[in-house]
Amino acid sequence: MTSPEPADTTAERVIAHRIHHLADGREAVFFSDRGTSPVEHIVDQRPLGPRPAGGEVRFDRLSGEWVAVAAHRQSRTYLPPADQCPLCPSTGQRESEIPAADFGVVVFENRFPSLGPGLGALPEADGAGGRSLWGAPAPAFGRCEVVVFTPEHDGSFASLPFERARTVVEAWAQRTEALSALQGVRQVFPFENRGEQIGVTLHHPHGQIYAYPYAAPHAAQLAARSRAHLASTGRALMGEVLADEAADGDRMVLAGEHFSAYVPYAARWPLEVHLLPHRQVPDLAALTGEERDELAVLYRNLVQRVDRLYATPTPYIAAWHQTPVTTADREAGWLHLRLTSPRRSEDKLKFLAGSEAGMGAFINDVTAEQTAARLRGDA
Repeated sequence: MTSPEPADTTAERVIAHRIHHLADGREAVFFSDRGTSPVEHIVDQRPLGPRPAGGEVRFDRLSGEWVAVAAHRQSRTYLPPADQCPLCPSTGQRESEIPAADFGVVVFENRFPSLGPGLGALPEADGAGGRSLWGAPAPAFGRCEVVVFTPEHDGSFASLPFERARTVVEAWAQRTEALSALQGVRQVFPFENRGEQIGVTLHHPHGQIYAYPYAAPHAAQLAARSRAHLASTGRALMGEVLADEAADGDRMVLAGEHFSAYVPYAARWPLEVHLLPHRQVPDLAALTGEERDELAVLYRNLVQRVDRLYATPTPYIAAWHQTPVTTADREAGWLHLRLTSPRRSEDKLKFLAGSEAGMGAFINDVTAEQTAARLRGDA
């Protein structure tokens, strides 16, 4: 296991951003690489109509979870050819979602959002198990954003130069802080879906950010366990797991000064890696500049290792688990990335079958130690 080379951390080189608006009023934030300036002026000349009405959320009385219903997303763009990609720069012949001939990283409100564009607080479930919410869907408050990594149509996060990867990290951090402050937002979730097998609808290198009006089920479950562990032991649960994995060593993949990555002991997926800071922080916005520098290097290193496993690019979901915005959760929680893939061999995928889909009881075909060895290059 080797540590990556240190990145250029020249203090004077600032990552700047500028907010613009698209033809239908959606916000677009342009970020520049260090040492450059963001796009100063845009004109979106598309004849876009009013933004569609948002969806709704319904409360599941059995699970105690909210479910979003977004029927308007059925008409969203699906795997267009490269010359019709809505994430490429605009040209004189074709205007895209990004009205600029060139750019660094751009974050804009999704034209077909699962949540939003309205903001507000959801009603609370009552003591009778949420019966007061039965038959009364609530507006799908929140925000959904698209994060475009590069103007280049081909490639992936793994192929980005360091400075561009660092700008993406900065965009995640800035948007996390901005979205967490919006009315009614309970959790901010940056993520990337890569590969048709995962269900992507656009090939252009990009990710997304969801700002939920509730703590998502996985986040709520982890937050509850983290609070209980802190209360009973005085220690942060994720920090304890990191220390145990580092001491054991068999499942460690890489380590730097500020971050480490390992395959978790009880991995659910054939390929699953957790990447987290050595210091307890609740979200990406709380990272220092030096930590963000190393994250850009280590995360890119990690996805490059994933791509080296097979002759063809491996589909994956890269999910940033940030703590819900409540004070108690932020005191107990610990930022971390979970990168997972259903690919279990060169030509086989793991599907969620009866046990997984029906009962949520995962059965893995590969040991965590085997996966870690492959990612380290030992096997």
